[in-house]
Amino acid sequence: MPKKLPEVVAAVDLGSNSFHMIVCSLKDGKLQIQDRIREMVRLASGLDKNDALDSETQARALACLEKFGQRVRNFPPGSVRAVGTNTLRIATNAQEFLSKAEQALNHPIDIISGIEEARMIYLGVAYSLGGNGGTRLVMDIGGGSTEYILGTGYSPREKESLHMGCVTLSNQFFKSGKLSKSAFAQAVLFAEQQLEPFQQVFRRGKWNKAIGASGSLRAIDKVLKAKGWSNNGITLEGLEQLAAHIGQCGHVNELKLPDLNPDRLPIFPGGVAIVYATFKILGIEQMTVSDGALREGLIQDLMGRIFDHDIRSATVRNWAERFHTDKPHAARVKQTIAYMLPQLRNDNTPIDNDTITQFLNWAADLHEIGRDIAHSGYHKHSAYIIENGDLAGFSRQDQTLLATLIRTHRRKFVRSLFAGLPAPWNEVAPYLSIILRLAVLLRRNRFDADLPKFGIAIEKSKIRLSFPENWLNASPLTHADLLLEADYLKQGGFKLDFC
Repeated sequence: MPKKLPEVVAAVDLGSNSFHMIVCSLKDGKLQIQDRIREMVRLASGLDKNDALDSETQARALACLEKFGQRVRNFPPGSVRAVGTNTLRIATNAQEFLSKAEQALNHPIDIISGIEEARMIYLGVAYSLGGNGGTRLVMDIGGGSTEYILGTGYSPREKESLHMGCVTLSNQFFKSGKLSKSAFAQAVLFAEQQLEPFQQVFRRGKWNKAIGASGSLRAIDKVLKAKGWSNNGITLEGLEQLAAHIGQCGHVNELKLPDLNPDRLPIFPGGVAIVYATFKILGIEQMTVSDGALREGLIQDLMGRIFDHDIRSATVRNWAERFHTDKPHAARVKQTIAYMLPQLRNDNTPIDNDTITQFLNWAADLHEIGRDIAHSGYHKHSAYIIENGDLAGFSRQDQTLLATLIRTHRRKFVRSLFAGLPAPWNEVAPYLSIILRLAVLLRRNRFDADLPKFGIAIEKSKIRLSFPENWLNASPLTHADLLLEADYLKQGGFKLDFC
C-alpha cells in the first residue's frame, strides 16, 4: 500500500539569532509557500560562561516555539523538519532544553552540524535561484556561525562552518552597543583570522558569482541601497562607506540607518564586520542576496525523504564504498533483518516500522567500516567514525543512534551506552541492537546459502530463537556463538533462549 503523502509540510530553523518557520502546501509534488513566521530570539546571547542556556532565554525560545507549535501541532509525523544550529550545538544543557522545545512544537528537533547546515543552506539557495549559473560562492551569517559553500547547480562541493556570527561578534567587540573605529577594526581582524585558513579554497577565481543568504546580509543590502552607497547588491565600495560610518559612531543608537529593523540594531555591527572581512579576504567585489536559506533547504531535504530520495541513504552507500565494506555480507545481514522484523512487528512502538528498518539497514551497511582502520575492536572504530564524521543528511541525534547500534552489535552488550540517546530511542535502541547482533551472528560464516526458516520472539527482557529440529546440532559453530551471545546479553539484563 503506497504511503499517504502530506498535504502540508513545514520547516523550522532554531537559529542562534532568530527562529524561522516556513509552511508549504504540497500538491502534485509541487510546493507552494503558505506562511512564513520569524521571531528574533537571540539564543546565542543566552549562553553563560559555562555555555549553558540561561532560563530567561529558554523561556523566550519556548514561548516562540509555542506560537510555531500552534501552527503545526496537528501536522502528521514526518511532515515537519525542525533543526537547531550553532548555539544548540555548543549548549551544555541542549538536551534538557530540547525535551521542552519538542513538547512546545509537538515535533522532533534535530541538532545539525555546521557542515550539514552549510549543505542545506546551499540547497535552499540553489532551489530559489535555479540550478544554472556556474560555480557559486554562498555565504550565510547566523547568530553564532558563518557558513561558506562552493557549489555548482544543486550540488555543494566545498563546505565550511566557522564559529563566528553576528550575535557572538557583537557581544564580543561591541558590548552594550558601544562602537568605535578601533573596536570595529578588531572585529574585522578577528573575522579575517577565522577565515584565513580557508582563503585558498573560497578565494576569487574559484567561483563565478557570490551570493548571500541570511537576515544579516539582507539587512546590509537594504541599508546600502537606502543610503545610496550601492545600487547593485552588496559591494566592497558600499561596505567601506558603511564601515567608516560605524567607526564614526559611539553607540548603535547613533547609527540612524534607514530600512534597518530596530530589533537587528544591537547585532548589526558584528554582521557588517564579518561581511567586510569576507570581502577583503576572498577578493569579493559584489554579492547578490538570495531569498533562499536554511529553511528552504530543509523543505527540499524533507521532500527527498517524503519521495524516497533520502540523502542519508546515498551517504551510507558512499561511505560503504569509501571504507571498502563487504557489500555481499551486508546484504545477507539485511536480508536476515528483513526476515526477523515482521515476526517482531509491534504497531504500538513509538517509532514507526519504516524508520526502524531504515536505521537497521544503515547499521548493517556500515557496521564494518572500522575494519579499514583495524580488525581488532573494529566495531569501536566504526562507531567513532560514524559519530564524528560529516554524514550528509544526518543530524547529530541520527549519527549518535547509528553509532550506538554499531558500537553494541558485537561482544559486550553495554546497556548504559543507550542511556544517552534521546527518548524514545533510549528505550527502543537496545532491541534494535539485539536484532542487528543476531543477524550478524547468524551470517558470521559469510556464505550465500539460505538460513533455515526460524522463529524469533522478544518480550521485554526475554528473547527466544527457534530453529528446525537438529539444525543447531548440525551447526556447532552457530550453537557455540549463541551460547556466548547469551552470556553477553545476560550482562545487559536480557535472557536469550534458543532451541
